[in-house]
Amino acid sequence: MPALQRFARVLRAPDVARLLSAAILARMPIGIDSLGMVLFVRAETGSFARAGLVAAAFGLAIGLSAPALGRLIDHHSHARVMLPLAALHAASLGALVALGVAGAPTGALVACSFAAGISSPPVGSVVRPLLAGLLSSEEGLLPTAYALDGIAIEMVFVTGPLLTAAIVVVASPAVALLVACGFVLLGTLVLVTTPASRAWRPYARQHERHLLGALASPGVRTIVAATAPVGFALGATEVTMTAFAADHGSRAAAGALMAAWAAGSGVGGLAYGGREHTFAPGPRWVRLAAVFPLCSLPLLLAPSILAMAPLALIAGLCLAPYMAAANQLIGDVAPPGAVTEAFAWPITAIGLGAAGGSATAGAIAQGWGWRPGFGAVVVAGAVTAVIALAGRATVRA
Repeated sequence: MPALQRFARVLRAPDVARLLSAAILARMPIGIDSLGMVLFVRAETGSFARAGLVAAAFGLAIGLSAPALGRLIDHHSHARVMLPLAALHAASLGALVALGVAGAPTGALVACSFAAGISSPPVGSVVRPLLAGLLSSEEGLLPTAYALDGIAIEMVFVTGPLLTAAIVVVASPAVALLVACGFVLLGTLVLVTTPASRAWRPYARQHERHLLGALASPGVRTIVAATAPVGFALGATEVTMTAFAADHGSRAAAGALMAAWAAGSGVGGLAYGGREHTFAPGPRWVRLAAVFPLCSLPLLLAPSILAMAPLALIAGLCLAPYMAAANQLIGDVAPPGAVTEAFAWPITAIGLGAAGGSATAGAIAQGWGWRPGFGAVVVAGAVTAVIALAGRATVRA
């Protein structure tokens, strides 16, 4: 089946296009929050190390809260969990801006960042199980659907940093974070009022759920362990790219470079979703994990901002395919009654990994510059490949 026809069939399925559109709007803060925090704290304190700590607290909180929020959603409706979270997230971002402008100590900024992360609505954990349900009669199109979801995320990562950079140029990083507040409130409301979300019901047989929830599955555990270094690479790339741009004379260029990186991921997602795969999801995921670190190697060679743009695009090529394959595997190996939680665990892995990556890259950039930071990104990708290869037997559906 031609690539365009595969994408068209997915988007023509009932409610899929509306659900993905709502997800883009609800995810827009993802493309603004972390970069906005780094730029804001760096502008207010003059320290990349402090900016990295604040961003790390945000990623850490997302990682810690995602499974618990997924389990809450598995027990209750989407709206009852997601709407209060959106309100708390917006309030926490507003407090971060107010305290930062007032010159509050770094600890207070870290606390606000942590509160914003722990209340971040788990959009992906909600959307991905809904996609599997909407396409239950078209299982061969699930890789394409998950690739489209990955592309939707990359659209956010392209437009979010570009919007952040534009706001920084014409206003300030503080205004960018306030714009993110509006997005999280509006986007979450639109998402939970889609027909697919309103029709979703929790798993009825509560007594069959395992105490460990989704982690009772060895396959889920393998995917989570392999995805944590991917999160480290994401957090380290964002902070290091900002340090690279500042070192080359243009702080605002960080947004454009991260957008190029996200665009590369989107291109990879289009290529992945547009083809019919002959390998099963497990071997496909392992192969993508092995390729992941190779894409980041060119970042070490960038001599200028202009040269970094195509290298950043190359570095992003494998991310969306890797995540699409991982998400399909999660759906295959998740225990009954813990599907939303299962989709939340990779978010935890990304968040915890990103927290470590942000903090580590901030310290590296402050002490040794940007190039060793990109070296850490490559090493993290290699760890992902080793874990995936070692645990490949556990992800056979």
